[in-house]
Formats: sequence, C-alpha cells, structure tokens
Amino acid sequence: MSEKASRKTFRARLQTMVQQLRSGIIEGTYSIGDYLPAESTLAEQFQLSNNSVRKGLEVLVDEGFIVKIDKVGSRVIKSAERERITVTVGCMPSITRDLEFMRLLDDFHALHPAVAVKPVTGTASGLFTSRTYIESIREQMESGSIDIFTLNNMNFNELAESGYTGLLEEQQANAGIYPFLNEAFTADGTLYVQPVTFSPVVLCYNRTHFGEAKLLEPDSGWKWNDLVQAAARLTVPGQKHGFYFYQVSENRWPLFLLQSGESFLRDGGLPGDIRGTRLMEGIRLCGELIRDRDIFPGYLSESSTDASRLFLEGKISMMLATYSSLNDLKHSGLDYDISPVPYIHIPITLLLSIGMIVNKRSKHKEAARQFVDYMTSERAQSLIRRHTVSIPAMKQAAEAPVPEEPRLNRPRHYSLFREIIPSYRLHSELHWPARDFEPLRHLLKMFWSGLIDEHTLSERITSLLRKDGAC
Repeated sequence: MSEKASRKTFRARLQTMVQQLRSGIIEGTYSIGDYLPAESTLAEQFQLSNNSVRKGLEVLVDEGFIVKIDKVGSRVIKSAERERITVTVGCMPSITRDLEFMRLLDDFHALHPAVAVKPVTGTASGLFTSRTYIESIREQMESGSIDIFTLNNMNFNELAESGYTGLLEEQQANAGIYPFLNEAFTADGTLYVQPVTFSPVVLCYNRTHFGEAKLLEPDSGWKWNDLVQAAARLTVPGQKHGFYFYQVSENRWPLFLLQSGESFLRDGGLPGDIRGTRLMEGIRLCGELIRDRDIFPGYLSESSTDASRLFLEGKISMMLATYSSLNDLKHSGLDYDISPVPYIHIPITLLLSIGMIVNKRSKHKEAARQFVDYMTSERAQSLIRRHTVSIPAMKQAAEAPVPEEPRLNRPRHYSLFREIIPSYRLHSELHWPARDFEPLRHLLKMFWSGLIDEHTLSERITSLLRKDGAC
C-alpha cells in the first residue's frame, strides 16, 4: 500500500470513529453522564493508535459533546436534546442541479450534527421579490436573516461597486483553489468570497449529427465563420437547426464583446465612439448569428435550460454552454462533446464562477464559516466532482480522474477547461459597470432588432458611461 493510500485509509478510520461516537450521543446510546469506551478499546476497534484516538475525541470536545476527565475517561455532557444551530443559505434554485446541493447538506449534517443548514431559494416568498439579487443580499444581510449567500463573480462585482463589501466577512484564501478564482472575488486586495465551482463558456455539440452530416468535429482552430458553415450543413429545415444559445443571458452575449479584445473605456480611460472598432465587430457578429434563420431557430427562450432542452430533443446541433449547464445532460444517453468556443481574432472565452459569502452580521458566524469551509474542503469538492459535471474550484478535485461510479454522461473532453485557462476573461474586463449590464443589454437588443443604428447605439453607450461616472 502506498503512503498516500495509507494516510487516506487512516483518515477514513478516524472519521468513522468520530461519526459513530457522535451519532451514539445524538441517538441516545450514550446519555448525559455516561462515559465513552476507553481509549484503548476505541484504538483496537477502529485500528488506530491511542494518540489518534485522543485527537478524534478532541473533535467531540470542541463540538461540546464530551469533556475529558484526567485518569477517568470521556464523559458525555450534552445529549440529543441539545439545541442545534440553524444557518440559512440564500441561493438560486439552479444550485441544486449544479452542486447536488442536498447531497452535500446531508454529508455536512452527518459530520456536524450540531449545525443545521437551511437553504432559502430565490423562489422563496419575500426573499427576492421586486428587488435585484444584490439589493436582496444587502437587505437580508443588514437584517441578519440570512447567514450565507451564494453568488457569481458578476454579482460580486455589482456588490463591490455598490459599496456593500462592508457587510461581508473577510475570507482567507484556500491554497488549493485555482488562484484566478480568488482574483475574481477580491476587491481592494481583500478576498470576500470562497469560490466553489467555475466554468468557461464552451461549444457543446451533438456528435451523432456531425457524423450524419459527414463533418469534422469542432476544434480549437474554429473561427465563427467555420461554425456558420458547419451549422448550415447541419440544419434540416423543419427538423433541426445548427446553432443556438440563450441570447439575453449575461453569461453568453458578453463573450462576443470580450472576443474583440477591447473594452468600453477608450482613449486614455474615456468612453469613445465604438463605430469601426473591434468591439463593434463583436457586437455586430452576435446580432448576425441570432438573426440568421438558416442556422439559428427563432425559439423564444425563457432560460438557458431551454437550450439544453432543445439540444436533448435533437432540435439543435451546437450550443454555447457552461459545464454547469451540462448537468442537464448528465443522465441522458446523448452522444455529445465540447470544444473551445470559436473566436474572432484571438481565442477568448468568458469565465464564470460561483462562490459563497458570509454575513458579517450573522448571529451564527462561526457555524456559517464552518459550512463555507466545508464547501471548499477536499471532501465536498470531491463530491461535486463525483456527482456532477460542474468543475470544482479546488484544483486537485477538478483534475482528479473520472470517477468510476456513478457513471454520468460527461463530455469526452471534460478536461478541456485545463487547456484553455489562458483564454479565460471576466465580465469586468469590459470595463462596463456591473450594475448597468441590464441597460446595456437593452440597447444591444434594440440594435440587434434593427430598432436603432450603430450611430445611436454608440451615442447611448457613451451617454450611459458618462452618466454612471465611469469616465
């Protein structure tokens, strides 16, 4: 047995001992005043050294279950009736799919029975009603009613721009997390969010459709013209189209702007006329793709899940996707794969990340920290890798071999994300205020619909930036 395997087996035995003793106390096997078995007995039962047993018992001491009496033993001081701390987590419904969140909660509760974690989703009455997600975070944190929130890097940018970082508990960087994820959640040199998962935007495609059309599958050399040509050959009028994505998603259309290699702030930091720029080229390309009825269906999406549904039904052959959205396919029998997104001038893709913040005003701050630490632990990150297609934020978990069980329908090139890290770009690199992405999207929708021309679009973009004080 290797040294690494031996350490892993030792940790498993020690963890089993602690869990069984904890459960015995909670379930009433050991009542208040009872003594746990002697250290030598536990050492023999779980094949551990006496020193290791003592370390395991210290965990139960720290959790308040027992007290160690010198030369006597370990006496139970709290029972199953003891009050549990309840920690609330504000999150969007998609977190259940993307993280197998309920499975993680069950695992956490088994490890920490003194803490109950209660998810409060975005559909809960009164949580996010008639407010933006960021304002909901602010209100719930100020009132102390939510202890933890999940959010993406765009949410964090808006939160920081709005001056709300004072509501967040500062975090210590986890050395096992990909460094570029910590950078996405840092403001003024301080880390406020613990990254949990991440994903680049990739091109997902139906391998069967490509085979039927006798087309070579996409690769890193594809430009958008290559996609258009392939999509035209894949399209069968009245049956399926070659390409699709959820057009209004802020996790899709900004990709085309980022691929220009330019930002909205020009000429020494001042907003300028974007006509004739590469930025305008990216905007125009996005519009041309979604208006091309020879390859792009006129389906009216309500969410990114709609694209997955069309893909599963064989109605589209290619779509822009994230690893998280591929969880819609993980139990299907569809023969699919992924490749880098096509590019305009240089390979660039959009990076998205999900993390957790702790409310500085939480009444249960230590318990909240404990849960966030668990979510970024090797144990939880490995569970995410094992049971989802999402990419864990921890490098070791993300790059681990594909688990033999359960057998999920993962793309053949799952490890693609490792090869394209240099192409990752964040929304913030557009130098457009996160709080103004909605009005920018409105302007672009009008332009793509032919309701305003390039001159008007450029003028209104400049006006928005000046009004916001970005210049």
